[in-house]
Amino acid sequence: MPTRRILMACCLVMPFARAAHAQSPEQALAFVNQTAKQLVGIINGPGSPEQKRAQLQEVIDRAVAVDQVAQFCLGRFWHTATPQQRQEYLDLFHRVLLNSIGGHMGEYHGVSFAVGRAMPGDGGGIAVTSTINRPGQPTANFTWVIGNEGGSPKVIDLIVEGTSLRITQRSDYASYLARNSNNVQALLDAMRRQLAAAG
Repeated sequence: MPTRRILMACCLVMPFARAAHAQSPEQALAFVNQTAKQLVGIINGPGSPEQKRAQLQEVIDRAVAVDQVAQFCLGRFWHTATPQQRQEYLDLFHRVLLNSIGGHMGEYHGVSFAVGRAMPGDGGGIAVTSTINRPGQPTANFTWVIGNEGGSPKVIDLIVEGTSLRITQRSDYASYLARNSNNVQALLDAMRRQLAAAG
């Protein structure tokens, strides 16, 4: 099972490139600023790991269209999965995403974000540049891509060093499925094992 990318300690990812644009660059910029402050507050703030995971879950559910993310990552196999497999996959994807972020929070203590400028994205949405700083680590540059779901801005991609994380995850899942006879159940089983191994 391919290891999921660590999403810059909370910076989330990826549904449809065709998603509607956020209402304006100004709104996308304000949304990223607000979300980044919430993430930094959780990572650097007090509380047990369990409390922080619960807080992260709230931010993820609010800031990311996770079901769309999951459907995009499964690609064409979404249409071959049974309704039961789709529901199970969505549940597992939510848990894997939270695990990937929450499981590495300790590595990011002392993190800070600096948000740059907003502009129309190449593939849809509004691209908001930013940097992440960690004590003793080089500054990392990345771009949030913000779309609009149901009238609210949502993260629809994260681009790190020129690489779209939603495209990378989709490619990982497709490769795994290709090695396992395009069997969606095999992917679900692997996701469950990944969660069990992470505790």
